[in-house]
Amino acid sequence: MEKGLLEIRIHGRGGQGAKTASQFIAESALGEGKHIQSFPEYGPERAGAPMKAYARISDKAISNYAPVISPDVVMVIDPTLMVSIDVTEGMSDKGILIVNTPKSADDIRKELKNYKGKLYTVDATKISIDTVGKNLPNTPMLGAFVKLTNAIPLDAVKKSCKDKFLKKLGEEKTNATINGIDMAYEAVK
Repeated sequence: MEKGLLEIRIHGRGGQGAKTASQFIAESALGEGKHIQSFPEYGPERAGAPMKAYARISDKAISNYAPVISPDVVMVIDPTLMVSIDVTEGMSDKGILIVNTPKSADDIRKELKNYKGKLYTVDATKISIDTVGKNLPNTPMLGAFVKLTNAIPLDAVKKSCKDKFLKKLGEEKTNATINGIDMAYEAVK
């Protein structure tokens, strides 16, 4: 966080967990003593509709409550959105783009002809299916986010997941979710 503030935008579809991912990022940072924000922005409120979620992490109090328009990091949970939405809008060449896809970063860069920033891919969908048995790529994407930004410790994200899911899902499914985070941390390229 060079400027003391890290701004994150997450693209997904309603029901894919973009809002939950932004909350995990914020809660994990809060546990580390940072100032945080996390909020969604919906279009038509229905499952499957494109939506965005935002998070801010700062060393100082945050006074901006507007959507993130110049993100430092963009996470794309659903890569089909890249056909109709400019997911890199507002990003500088110093930005980090993380895309959930089995494709390589080079293949994605060819699709995003004008983006010059850092680009990484992780097959979070496959990881989530392999670990929890469902297409829930939002939590594996957190592992990639942590590795690429160093904004919050991996253990802080895993603790947030455990706190949220242990009573709701039980120990086995919670551990599977955390395993997916670890796998994406190692697999991002």
